[in-house]
Amino acid sequence: MIDLKNLHHRYRELLLDDVVPFWFRHGIDRTHGGVLTCMNDDGTLVSGDKFIWSQARSVWTFSALYNRIEKRQEFLEAAENSIRFLLAHGRDNNGRWVYHTDREGRVIEGPTSIYSDCFAIYGFSEHYRATKDGPLLSIALETFERVRRRLEEPDFSETAPYPLPLGWKNHGIPMMLTEVTNELAQTTADSRFDALATEYAGRVMKHFVRPDRNVILEFLTADYKELPPPAGTFVMPGHAIESMWFVMHLAERLGDKDLISRAAEVMRRHLELGWDEKFGGIFLSRDIEGHPPYLPHSEMKVWWPHVEALYGTLLAHHLTGESWCLDWHEKVAEWTWAHFPAPEFGEWRQRLNREGKPTTDIVALPVKDPFHLPRGIILILQLLERMQADQAELSGVGSAHGTGRQK
Repeated sequence: MIDLKNLHHRYRELLLDDVVPFWFRHGIDRTHGGVLTCMNDDGTLVSGDKFIWSQARSVWTFSALYNRIEKRQEFLEAAENSIRFLLAHGRDNNGRWVYHTDREGRVIEGPTSIYSDCFAIYGFSEHYRATKDGPLLSIALETFERVRRRLEEPDFSETAPYPLPLGWKNHGIPMMLTEVTNELAQTTADSRFDALATEYAGRVMKHFVRPDRNVILEFLTADYKELPPPAGTFVMPGHAIESMWFVMHLAERLGDKDLISRAAEVMRRHLELGWDEKFGGIFLSRDIEGHPPYLPHSEMKVWWPHVEALYGTLLAHHLTGESWCLDWHEKVAEWTWAHFPAPEFGEWRQRLNREGKPTTDIVALPVKDPFHLPRGIILILQLLERMQADQAELSGVGSAHGTGRQK
């Protein structure tokens, strides 16, 4: 049985003694607003450039720290520092969120990534829960409606850093919108978002999860047919694991046990597919037919898939009770804690080679932002508290039954 109390202490200590101080020390740009994210693992700055999705992610993280961990004013102030930068520099004249600015906020690359918009919605929704800032929530809702319209445009390709070829659909958009709309449903209590979240989760589960292989393909044609290799056989285990806990969040809230079970099995398949049996750890990407990889760095071990797996397996265990979930959680945790922590810096290392040694090779973007690791820890801590409460309740029931008292 997992030691919930000690695990909670371990993650809380990591979050509040290491990760958060790192970002307050190195990340918050107190001169120009927002956060600095183009940095090495030790916090030394490589560039002052700012990717807007990282700015929006920081709003979610600092707001969630306030909402879900401790109501420290410094957390809200950090979130609002990023919000001010975003509102001043993050949108073009049509209200679309841009992709990339310099440190002062001058636009380098315009609205080339719909993920900037999605993370703005995500962050502002979480911040609204702390402050009830109606105008900010209105911006989030307006952004959401604009995203919906943009996705219907026949020439849509705005998925930087990897633009979407015309005639393709990708897993990342319905995946992201599953979680975004599920969060909006809880923030606004508007049942319309329940229906939309169900719609987006359905696209993932009915189309991108291929039933014959139980894998999530990252790319399909516009009518959800499979593409030829290597794009059509490209799988990202960490992305799939993250996607499945998004689906589980929705399914738990709606009481859909069948969907929880299906998502858990898809998660299990990608743990099996992604695990490196020789050196341990989760590969960044795989080709399910053994073709050369669609994207480079496929054999690297990157921090975020491991963080997603730590939370995802724990959530799957909580929701299903299946023993394999804890087996995989412990397997991933052992490798992750042995390789990614960098206590001399505070935050975890981001990128390792296949053997588990630190590397400076850049994957996608030269960015280290306050999101995957702190978000994962925040969610793990919340889940562990729920699990402890359930355990205490069961213990109380057992005690009551043993003494003839009713609970």
